[in-house]
Amino acid sequence: MTLTLRQPSMLIGMTIPATTSELQGPAIRVRGLAKSYQKLHVLRGVDFEVARGSIFALLGSNGAGKTTVVKILSTLLKADAGTAHVNGFDVATRAADVRESISLTGQFAAVDEILTGRENLVLVARLRHLKAPGAIADELLKRFALTEAGARRVATYSGGMRRRLDIAMSLIGNPPVVFLDEPTTGLDPQARLEVWHAVNELAQGGTTVLLTTQYLDEAENLADRIAILHEGRIIVDGTLDELRRILPPAEVEYVEKQRNLEDIFLTLVGAGTDKEQH
Repeated sequence: MTLTLRQPSMLIGMTIPATTSELQGPAIRVRGLAKSYQKLHVLRGVDFEVARGSIFALLGSNGAGKTTVVKILSTLLKADAGTAHVNGFDVATRAADVRESISLTGQFAAVDEILTGRENLVLVARLRHLKAPGAIADELLKRFALTEAGARRVATYSGGMRRRLDIAMSLIGNPPVVFLDEPTTGLDPQARLEVWHAVNELAQGGTTVLLTTQYLDEAENLADRIAILHEGRIIVDGTLDELRRILPPAEVEYVEKQRNLEDIFLTLVGAGTDKEQH
C-alpha cells in the first residue's frame, strides 16, 4: 500500500511506503468511507489499512469522526459510501462474520460493579457458550495482572483496573481484531500506563488493535502506525518515524531538535478549532 498525504497543500504528492508486514494481507481495509448526517459531513472519503497483529492509532480531535469509523467497522452504523473489510469480510454484506471476528471496547468500561472481576469474566464466557469458563477467567485475570483482585467486587477497583478487566472481557473467544475507542478517557496517569501495558499485551499475543485516541502521547507510545483524521479525511498515515520526516528538523541555537507527534499533529490540523463531537 502506498499512502498519499492529502492535506494541507504543502503535503500533496508526498508518499509514505507501506511496511513489509502488510504484504501478508491487512486485517482491516477501508476505501472511500463516507458518512453524513443531513448537511454535516462526518467522513469524506476515508482510506487506510491495518496490518495483522499490529496496533493502529486513529488520531484526531473531538469531532474528527473517529468513533463514526469504529461504529461502521463494527457494523453498528452503515456508511453512505465506500467499502470496509474486517478480517476479510465486507462489513456491509458479511456483518455476522465481522461481528464474530471482532470485539469492541467503548469509551467507558462495561463491567458489572456488583460482581467480582472473576464473575464478570465467567459470565461473558458462559454467554458465549464456551467450555471451562472458570479456566478462561483465571487465565485472563493472570494475563492482565488481576489475579489478586479477581475475588473482589468490581466496585472496589481503580479506574485502570476496571479498564483492564473490560479489555480482558473483550478477549473472551479470542477475536482476531479488537477496537478500542478512546480507552483511556478520564483515567489518571497511572491508570493510563496500566491500560497501555494491556494494549501492548494484546498485540504481542497476535491480536490486531485499532485504537482511537485524541491523546498524542498515547498514539506515540503505542502505535506501530498512526493515521491522523481531520475534518473527515485521513491527512497522513505512517509510522512515527515516517511522520517525523514530514517536517524539517527544528533548530534552537544550532542544535537539532527531534520533531515529536505533537509538532506533526498541530502543523497538519492546526490548533484552536472547535469541532462538533461525533
